[in-house]
Amino acid sequence: MRLPRDVSGERLAASLGRYGYETSRQTGSHMRLTSTVRGREHHITIPRHGALRVGTLNSILSEVASYLELSREVLIEALFGR
Repeated sequence: MRLPRDVSGERLAASLGRYGYETSRQTGSHMRLTSTVRGREHHITIPRHGALRVGTLNSILSEVASYLELSREVLIEALFGR
């Protein structure tokens, strides 16, 4: 599945909220999100930029999919519906 090209850091953080991710802190232009859904803490850092670069978005989604034990394609479909 092709990644969307117009996802901002704010939109991604809001979308990940349905999987238990909450902003735990912000330093400069980066947000740190934490989830404890799977019984252990998982942290990811998301830049608060306009449109995230495709490689950055891919890396974040791969890490989240691994933590949630989902395939990356299923996660992308659930978040962006494309």
